[in-house]
Amino acid sequence: MNFIKYSLSFFILLTLLFSSCKKDELLTDSSAKLDFSTDSVLFDTVFTQVGSTTRQFRIYNNHDQPMNISRIYLGAGVNSQFRINVDGISTTSTNPVINDVEIMAGDSLYVFVQVTVDPTGSNSPLLIKDSVIFETNGNVQDVKLTAVGQDVYLIKPDRFPTSGFPDYKIIGRAGFDTILPNDKPYLVFGYAVVDSACKLTVQPNTKMYFYNNACLFIYKDGSLVVNGSHNNEPVFQGYRLEPDYKELPGQWRGIWLSALSKNNVIDWAVIKNANIGIQIDTVASITAPTLKLTNTIIRNMQIAALYGQGARIWSSNCVYANCGLYNAALTLGGNYKFEHCTFANFWNSSDRQTPVIAMNNYYVSGSTLLVRPLDSCYFGNCIIYGNISEEIGMDSTTLAGPGFFKYEFENCLLKTARNTTTSSHYSNIIKNQNPLFKDAGANDYRILINSPAIDAGDTSIIIPFDLSNNLRTAIPDLGAYEYQP
Repeated sequence: MNFIKYSLSFFILLTLLFSSCKKDELLTDSSAKLDFSTDSVLFDTVFTQVGSTTRQFRIYNNHDQPMNISRIYLGAGVNSQFRINVDGISTTSTNPVINDVEIMAGDSLYVFVQVTVDPTGSNSPLLIKDSVIFETNGNVQDVKLTAVGQDVYLIKPDRFPTSGFPDYKIIGRAGFDTILPNDKPYLVFGYAVVDSACKLTVQPNTKMYFYNNACLFIYKDGSLVVNGSHNNEPVFQGYRLEPDYKELPGQWRGIWLSALSKNNVIDWAVIKNANIGIQIDTVASITAPTLKLTNTIIRNMQIAALYGQGARIWSSNCVYANCGLYNAALTLGGNYKFEHCTFANFWNSSDRQTPVIAMNNYYVSGSTLLVRPLDSCYFGNCIIYGNISEEIGMDSTTLAGPGFFKYEFENCLLKTARNTTTSSHYSNIIKNQNPLFKDAGANDYRILINSPAIDAGDTSIIIPFDLSNNLRTAIPDLGAYEYQP
């Protein structure tokens, strides 16, 4: 009995070992194919000379035996603008083929893909196509690769200060007014500087893309003039165009109008995804605005959409939206006027405790408090609303007296716990009512049919067309948009 028992056990063991060895044999059936997580990989616009982000897909072996992928390569070979990495092995110009990659039964492998576009000399986008080809047991399968390549005007630093100022390139020389061509986009590294006594003009439909911490900097006595138009707005944003970066704040430094810059005008523009949308330092003139800002959307800023420091700003038909700290920080005094503007903050990337609007009339240097008068801060026919209980912040010193902190809200919808019955500061206020934006989550701040902002405006404020270029009615609505049935 023991002999029979041991013989049977030995037979079972041999059977298991044989079965195991047989299962580990490579699958050579020509009808067995690989499966893929996708049949195509699409890259958004990729700028010349700058590598893309990395995309990926997976190879699956859905069979019960391992498979050997005899060759993996790009269809264009050494001329391909794509690069792949499979299981830690990358294609190169001298080694364009990856040989003999084994994939276990029921297992998968990642394929990582990048693309770099060579300068084409063309102003129009270029469609770049290729494919990753897999040869297995005589089968040839592929995954399609597609990218849109775009030539750019490349702005890279050529001056490297040893301390203080960041690396920069002068794009507007002192004494020479400059008009930027708009036939292809700009890609900015470092600081793009407009020098003294230079006016830089940005034409309609210009696209300026900024690398990490890059900035458009206007030096003292210099001027920035952005001449956009409806549906042809110049765009200032980060250089990453993939969907994950579409509305991601903090991708670049922002536009900086330095102390004593003058006669800056921005009309019909989109500025998004920076740290600070526009920073405006102290004034060059006590009568002319440092900045006239109209028909512009500034959104998704890590810190603030508008940051004034003792500046003079006049703004109308603008949307300031979704910022980590403030939509408008109006500090160190100054003179500000906002008409038919929408300030909306539904920031959800962190726990925001700071208000949409902040006003201040002093700063502290060492142990000394220095007063900077807030000569005027006027909001007319505006919406100021967000997702915290107090969206208006005031920080004034009592040492200066009341004449050094002047503000007024007239015909506005406000989210605030403040007493808005004081006639010297508030008139015709709609308090803490939802303005009923069409889709704040999608940055659509047009108003819906039952919005309390409809027909609540002051008729003496004449801004004939709204931010959608629609004619305002005789009794205008609040904010940048007139309701459209």
